[in-house]
Amino acid sequence: MSKHFQVLVIGGGTAGIMVASMLKRKKTSLKIGLLDPAKKHYYQPAWTLVGANTYDFEKTAKPMDSLIPKGVEHIKEFAEKFEPENNKIFSKEGNEFTYDYLVVAPGLKIALDLVEGLSEAMDKGVVCSNYTNPNHTWDVLKNFKGGTALFTQPSTPIKCGGAPQKIMYLADEHFTKIGVRDKTNIVFAMPGNVIFAVKKVAKTLMEVIDRKDINVRFYHKLVKVDAKEQIAWYEILKENSENDCVVIKSNNSDVVDKEIQHNYKDVKAIEKDGLVGIHYDMMHLAPPQQSPDFIRNSPLATESGWLSVDSRTMQHKKYSNIFGVGDVCELPTAKTGAAIRKQVPVVVGNILHLLSTSKLANKTYDGYSSCPLITGYGKMVLAEFDYSKEFKPDPKLKEFPLMISDSSKEHWRLWILKKYLLPYLYWNKMMKGIEV
Repeated sequence: MSKHFQVLVIGGGTAGIMVASMLKRKKTSLKIGLLDPAKKHYYQPAWTLVGANTYDFEKTAKPMDSLIPKGVEHIKEFAEKFEPENNKIFSKEGNEFTYDYLVVAPGLKIALDLVEGLSEAMDKGVVCSNYTNPNHTWDVLKNFKGGTALFTQPSTPIKCGGAPQKIMYLADEHFTKIGVRDKTNIVFAMPGNVIFAVKKVAKTLMEVIDRKDINVRFYHKLVKVDAKEQIAWYEILKENSENDCVVIKSNNSDVVDKEIQHNYKDVKAIEKDGLVGIHYDMMHLAPPQQSPDFIRNSPLATESGWLSVDSRTMQHKKYSNIFGVGDVCELPTAKTGAAIRKQVPVVVGNILHLLSTSKLANKTYDGYSSCPLITGYGKMVLAEFDYSKEFKPDPKLKEFPLMISDSSKEHWRLWILKKYLLPYLYWNKMMKGIEV
C-alpha cells in the first residue's frame, strides 16, 4: 500500500496529537496522517502521583482514537525506515507513505539493557519505577518496613529530569506517616554533582533535602543491578555529568568528599571491581532512556542518536520539509510536556507559513520548559526556564487562578495546579490543538 499526505506525523504522544490537532484546527483542508500503533494514550505527568497513591492510574489513560482529530487519518502501524530524499517512510508492516511535510514526534524509549541486570529486576519485588509501572511503585512504598530506600537516575537524558526526586520527597512523607521513617535512610544517587538547572529552584530543593535528611550521592552512574542481593552498582565519575534538569552545583567545591558519600549513617558502600555498591531494601529509579531505534539508525539522527533539529525553528538541520517535536529532539533543554506546549505552535506556524509562502514564520522556540517539582503531599515548586537556564515563569500561566507570585518556593496552590489544573489543560486544551 502507498499513500500520500500533505503532512505526516509520526507519533501519537503529546507532541504528535497536539501538532495534528492544531494543524487541523488552523487549516481544516489539510490532508494529515498520524502514524502510531498504540491503542491508548497516557497522561504520564500524573504517574508520579499514582506512585504515591494520590491519583487514579485509570484516569491517566484514554483511547487513542478518541483523541485523533476529526479528518486526521490514524495509521495504526510502526514507522521503520526513512527515505528523506524521496519524501518517503516505510512502516514495519511493509507499507509506504509519502509526504510534503513530515513531523517526527515518537518520543523516546525505555532502554533497560543499558544497565546490566535491570531488565530482570525492573518492576519486580522491591525495585520500582513511575516511568514504567507506577502502581507497582505504590505497592513497594506501602509495603516498605524500613532500611535503605534508594532513589536513583541514569546518566542518559530522561523525561523530566526532576521526576526522580518527586517520588522521593513523597516517599519520605509516606514513611513518616506509617512510622518507619526513623528507621529508614533515604539515598539519592545521581551521575552529576548538581541538583537542578535553575539556581533559584536549586536553593529551595536543597532546603527540602536538608529538612528531610536525605543523603545525596553525586557522581554515581548506575551500571548494574543485582536483584538477588539487592545491590545497585555504580561507577564513580571523575567529572560532572549533566543531565537535563539536573545541572546546578550543590556544594561550593567541585570535588565531592567520597568518604562522606560512601559512609553516611548506616549506609555502607561496597567496593568491588572498581565499582561502588549500595545495598537497598527498596529502589525507585528512572531507567535509562534513548531515542527509538528507527530514529537512532536513520539519516535524521545526530551522532548521539537524537533527532537533529534547529533549536529555534525545530526544522531538521538537513531536510527542510522535516520538523521535530518533543522528547526525541536533541535540544539543550529539559524533555517535558511543557516544552512540547511551546514547541508545537512554532512547528505548526512554520509548516503553515511554508505552505503559503515557501518561507519559515518568524515565531521561534526559546527553549522554554518547566518541571513541576512535588516536594510533598500538598506542596510543589514550579521550575520554569529556557535555554539560558534562568528562572523565567510563563506570564500566561501566571494569569491562572491560584497561581502565586514566586513559584520557586513550595506552596499548596502549586500542588492544586499539578493535580487538577494541568490535567484539565492537557485533555481539554493541548490535546485539542488549542495554544495554551
